[in-house]
Amino acid sequence: MKNRVPHIIFLYWVIKIVSTTLGETGADMFSMTFNLGYWETIVIFMSLFLILLVVKLSLKGYHPLVYWLTFTASAIAGTAISDFIDRTLGFGYALGSAVLTAMLLIILAAWYRKEKSINVEYISTPTAEIFYWMAFLFANTLGTAAGDFFADNLGLGFMNSAILISVILIIVALLHFFTKVSGILLFWVAFVLTRPFGATFGDFLTKPIQKGGINLGTVASSIVICIILVFAIARETKLEKARN
Repeated sequence: MKNRVPHIIFLYWVIKIVSTTLGETGADMFSMTFNLGYWETIVIFMSLFLILLVVKLSLKGYHPLVYWLTFTASAIAGTAISDFIDRTLGFGYALGSAVLTAMLLIILAAWYRKEKSINVEYISTPTAEIFYWMAFLFANTLGTAAGDFFADNLGLGFMNSAILISVILIIVALLHFFTKVSGILLFWVAFVLTRPFGATFGDFLTKPIQKGGINLGTVASSIVICIILVFAIARETKLEKARN
């Protein structure tokens, strides 16, 4: 059966980081700049995510455009869900991160129990892919909460948080290439950490200068990131055609 997900190569991580950065700026644009609020933003992008997921499940094989549209919708929804849990429900970043970590581990455990694997590089059945996207949605939500925890609770600010996460990601990459640490474990660590990197970098782009940002605003930042994302997906599409 055809593989339904992308190869985990350098370009994957580039697109993933760009998409998660758009998740931060896009969610803030709709919930704050357009004054829709967290709940309305969640409803819009969870609905979009579910519609795209149905389309994705109906297709055979891996289609980069549909895959990354689904992923981006999950990233925006995840950001809004995280903000709703942490701010509206009052959980705070630390407790919110702990709850989301527990939920992610439960999903991964259920996925492994059902499929006997949580391999993210080869997904060929609808059941495995549903677990895959559920895990991604919670990982994206967790990453947002973790990014806010670094920037606010630890007082590092947006740029310092992004630098710290970058250092940790480099360590994870070195462990992947030079040790025998489980590749699946390292993938999930990197997957979760690239989300707070995108979140803190997105906040760095959009927040006012007095709050540690560069005040590009959510609309301008989202447009620029969208353009980068389009070119990156086009490159991924070209590579995928070459593989086939």
